[in-house]
Amino acid sequence: MLQDLWNNNRMVAMLLAILVVVVPFLIYYVIEARKKHPKGLISAALSNMGERFGYYIMNAVLLLFLASKFGISDSAAGWIYAVFYFGIYVLSLPGGMVADKLQNFKGTIMAGLIVMAAGYAILSLPVFGGDPGAVPTWVLVLTCFALLLIAAGNGLFKGNLQAIVGQMYDNFEAEAAQKGAEELAIAKSRRDSGFQIFYVFINIGGVIAPFVAPLLRSAMLKLDGFIYNADLPRLCHGFLNNTLQGDDMQNLTTLANNSLDGYQMTDMATFCTNYLESFNTGVHYSFIASALAMIASFLIFVATRKVYPNPVKKVKAAQVNNDEVAADAKEIRQRMYALFAVLGVAVFFWFSFHQNGQSLSVFARDFCDTNAIAPEIWQCINPFFVIVLTPIIMILFGTLAKKGKEISTPKKIALGMFIAACAYLFLIAISVANGYPSGEEFKSLPEAMKASMKAGPWVLIVTYFFLTVAELFISPLGLSFVSKIAPQHLQGICQGLWLCATAIGNLFIALGVTMLNSFPQQWECWAVFAGFCLISMGVMLGMLKWLERVTA
Repeated sequence: MLQDLWNNNRMVAMLLAILVVVVPFLIYYVIEARKKHPKGLISAALSNMGERFGYYIMNAVLLLFLASKFGISDSAAGWIYAVFYFGIYVLSLPGGMVADKLQNFKGTIMAGLIVMAAGYAILSLPVFGGDPGAVPTWVLVLTCFALLLIAAGNGLFKGNLQAIVGQMYDNFEAEAAQKGAEELAIAKSRRDSGFQIFYVFINIGGVIAPFVAPLLRSAMLKLDGFIYNADLPRLCHGFLNNTLQGDDMQNLTTLANNSLDGYQMTDMATFCTNYLESFNTGVHYSFIASALAMIASFLIFVATRKVYPNPVKKVKAAQVNNDEVAADAKEIRQRMYALFAVLGVAVFFWFSFHQNGQSLSVFARDFCDTNAIAPEIWQCINPFFVIVLTPIIMILFGTLAKKGKEISTPKKIALGMFIAACAYLFLIAISVANGYPSGEEFKSLPEAMKASMKAGPWVLIVTYFFLTVAELFISPLGLSFVSKIAPQHLQGICQGLWLCATAIGNLFIALGVTMLNSFPQQWECWAVFAGFCLISMGVMLGMLKWLERVTA
């Protein structure tokens, strides 16, 4: 029976296999959080998991969906994706300012979830406005408006929920301090692991989400008598717009005949129109799941909101000591300088890491054999590794701490940059060994030649392994670092600044697709990312002693 399932639908079999592995880890994280961490961590993580599940459904397919629906180039779709990604994170700063100003983090978070649900609901509408081969501009504008709503809602939600988790640990440590220095030390040691658990729940949603849109898309295609093929949308748009070049016409004819599953071919124009509409309608329907995920996240948060701490009230001192005020101001300045220094390094990490939705998606589509498993689904490897590897990382850090060899958070971030560089050094080796040209040159080759040059999916697995380990050294620990260093009255703003650094890195991620498609040799693209990671590591190591002193 399982063999039949694998033969008939490898995507479903892959999802079931992943769930079998992930569920025991989920149970472990829940037990760990309930025993050793503040009350409310799991409910906050579950609320975040619901939101991230909906987000990753859309994120997994966004770039390829924009190209397949509107017939725009990978680079143009990449820049829309990059600006959207920029907006998601940069709007966390005004979102944090709103919550800090109103002193109402919970209300701000709930408003963000409602706004995001509206954005996903608009995306779920299969609006084509005429011929799917030439979708009108107003439909693209409507799509961008929906993305703007999602970004604005995310700005109100993401950083403020992280700030609430940071406040949980502030209170947790304050309660431990009343029991003695030893209890306080134990409580402080749990902040990093707490943010790692919180981060894992993000990825539980992320490991399932990439399957939703491809499964619905394949089901829709099958219902209409088609078989999925990643290259056909580009070729269909090219045929309808009379822009096919070189061997593309022959490639279209070959792939079109191979993609029929009951559909009766009459003429190529009708085939292309019907294939594009079926292909993209299935993706539209997947965004309904995103809207429902926002509603689920909202209900979880509302049901458990009493567990979360309220923001610290500003207390007016009865008597002002000028020396103490000056000392506090100096400490805050030093903390903020350290924060901005780490943010500068984080920009380059996110620029390199978030290629999973950009150049790595295009690489999976064009340069890897993904006939059995759609290219978007391979993005689930990253969150899968997060779930599986986090306990190993936690145990490693915990063991070193017990032996008095604890690695500081700044040093972990520097190590993470080196590991991220390893992912791109690996891709350089693969590209050189296979002689990969630019993406544009590769697309124009005959189908038989392209098939013979494509790498196996194992290349994606190894790449995501390195990037995930790097992520575990940087992203959750970066959140922990910000929560440690942020002044009490600036928690929301400081979390917003961390996300702004992510935003700046994301604004330029579209350069990855541009470089992949235009650089004469593919390895040159990966060398750029490897270089940025190694330089960032060197900068971080140069600041290490100062950062460790400020955060001590």
